[in-house]
Amino acid sequence: QVHLVESGGGLVQAGDSLRLSCVVSGRAYHVGWFRQGPGKGREFVAGITSPGSQPFYADCVKGRFTISRDTAEAPVFLQIDTLVPEDTAIYSCANSKKTWKKPRHLYDYWGQGMQVTVAA
Repeated sequence: QVHLVESGGGLVQAGDSLRLSCVVSGRAYHVGWFRQGPGKGREFVAGITSPGSQPFYADCVKGRFTISRDTAEAPVFLQIDTLVPEDTAIYSCANSKKTWKKPRHLYDYWGQGMQVTVAA
């Protein structure tokens, strides 16, 4: 069984930076970060491979989001710079044997998610 726990969210001001963490217990495969804004569907934002820690980003976050992981067993971090109110969402991480990219149905295990709110 794999469990994922996110941390680092909260209320921030526009222009701030935030570092989200995803701790994976059990075997860590590829990890993806997703978000779901108010009234919107869940969207992929970034993923990272295991092994190799190669990052992949959704076009809409390139340049502001950085995903990283030191080792396969280490937490997966999502650094978000220059936050804007449109980044307000519930952020979740997920584990997959098959992908580190968009298809949500290929992710096997999910964290509960945490709120990130960006005030204008």
